[in-house]
Amino acid sequence: MTRSEKIRILLVDDHALLRHGLSAVLSLQKDFEVVGEAGDGQEAVKRASQLRPDVIIMDLAMPRINGAEATKLIKAELPDTKVMILTTFGMSADVSRALEAGASGAIVKDTADRQLVAAIRGVFAGRTILSPEIRHMLDNEPQPPELTERQLDILLSISRGLTNKDIATQFGLSPSGVKTHLEAILSKLGAATRAEAVGIAMRKQLLKL
Repeated sequence: MTRSEKIRILLVDDHALLRHGLSAVLSLQKDFEVVGEAGDGQEAVKRASQLRPDVIIMDLAMPRINGAEATKLIKAELPDTKVMILTTFGMSADVSRALEAGASGAIVKDTADRQLVAAIRGVFAGRTILSPEIRHMLDNEPQPPELTERQLDILLSISRGLTNKDIATQFGLSPSGVKTHLEAILSKLGAATRAEAVGIAMRKQLLKL
């Protein structure tokens, strides 16, 4: 980057006051240019496509499209754009999804201004930046339960609306065999119903629908 070039930044958060505060802080940096703002994930995808920023500061919990899904959509179109998650503490599952979707880092919202500035420069340079709180949270996140390949197949069939009888026919199992697998699935996921098991599996990204 030459002296005349700046890191072009898009701010995404559903709280206007936070966006304005971030914009004021970042605009003080001679090598930064805040090129736009968005108030939700859907708007973020649209604005990113229009503005093609270098770095996007992305909130996670937003209406219409959340930050993780917006990150996935943006990275599919703009693989060179860096996304840095700015989030509240305690959202490890959402942070994990965003990182898997292509985010370059994640820091908590109460990070000091100088640390935020350094993090933006870091992700722009191609590094992965995680604040200590986020790294500790991810390191201590419970691992998803291990389901057998057959259990995953059955769970996928359940998500598609198949009955136990349909599943038994599909996989050449007896109805009691399907019931045994289903009981094991519910136990491993800590679910009370078939629908709850599917929901938990989707949140833990065990199912690829």
